[in-house]
Amino acid sequence: MIKDIFEILIACAENAFLQVGVFVGAVLLLFGFINYKRQGKFVQSLENSKRWQPIFGSLLGLSPGCGGAIFVMPLYLKGTVTFGTVVATLIATMGDSAFVLISTLPKKYLLVSLISIIVAIVTGYIVDKLNIDKRFIQRKKLLINELEKKKNQHEILEKELVAKGLHQDCMCHIGHKEGDNIDILLHHQQKQEPKWVHAFTHKCAYKAFWILASIGLVLGILLLFQINVNTSIKIPYLGLIIGIAGTLFSAVYMIINKKFVKNDTHEEEESKIFSLKETLIHSAEDTAFVNTWVFVAYVIYEIAVYAVGGEPVVREWMTSAGVISVIIGAAIGLIPGCGPQIIFVSLYAQGLLPFSALLANALSQDGDALFPLLAIDKKSSLIATIITTIPALIVGLTVYYFFNG
Repeated sequence: MIKDIFEILIACAENAFLQVGVFVGAVLLLFGFINYKRQGKFVQSLENSKRWQPIFGSLLGLSPGCGGAIFVMPLYLKGTVTFGTVVATLIATMGDSAFVLISTLPKKYLLVSLISIIVAIVTGYIVDKLNIDKRFIQRKKLLINELEKKKNQHEILEKELVAKGLHQDCMCHIGHKEGDNIDILLHHQQKQEPKWVHAFTHKCAYKAFWILASIGLVLGILLLFQINVNTSIKIPYLGLIIGIAGTLFSAVYMIINKKFVKNDTHEEEESKIFSLKETLIHSAEDTAFVNTWVFVAYVIYEIAVYAVGGEPVVREWMTSAGVISVIIGAAIGLIPGCGPQIIFVSLYAQGLLPFSALLANALSQDGDALFPLLAIDKKSSLIATIITTIPALIVGLTVYYFFNG
């Protein structure tokens, strides 16, 4: 039994990296480069277009990963975007699980995106029409007043960090300025990472990771053409070696960065926008994060198959869950962060869940974008995530009952 489980872990490590991880990395780099070139111009358009904000917010949320959605949340504190825009953005985003779907089932990703943006826009305008956030406008004013009082503390902290050589200066921001309320709230209350962690992630690790990923991408493409990458090329077991190394590296990367459920932060997204090197660094971290969770999903699936006695049994049990799987998908979407969502989407890619369950999860989940809103106002974030779950259940159950799954 121990030998069987070991073999399952080895196979899952290889497959997670070569079948999904390397393609996620390629897509992440592509979108990262696009965001770097765009440099937050879309966010500026969002702030200047009150009438069309839910539409612009939905488009930002729809961009793969959490970056677009993360930038929208602090704008709510400033009062430059409506609460309906926040809700529309959260409904549209699939977070990092979008990369899994793009790399495995691109047609399904396009279909989910089309439905998501329609639902997001409609819900956003309904929320604004109902003035749902009028009860916590006063709460925002109180929060802003509290932050104003903290500015002096912030200035003292800045001087201490500069004196210790720990302050990482960044005068470039999206949606706010250095030293303003949002800057204090999102950037200067975070603990500084140890110097050795910064040296590891910013000097050598990302280069080694992209070398592994580049080799893995070539092998992954060969696998798409049904070529055995362990026996059909000159280096025996090259696929196994690169696959295991890539997944191990990913897990170590994630552990060192202490990112287990949450991946992207507002600060990291800003650094990617203003620096191509930071785009490479953080895209490596993002890929490692996604790959590790895909590996976990693969292990869960394979061990379940092993435990119950075969794939047909697992598939029958999962598909028989029926409408319950839709409710589970929407409920998992309530969990902040991308880790659980990546597992759910990976299980769908394995054929274990109906499309309606995937759709419910995609509409309900908020990815890492909920964390900035949690920092700003916990009550607003709770209301927002509950609202996003309502259309998720409605649409998911509708698709299940009227389109047979």
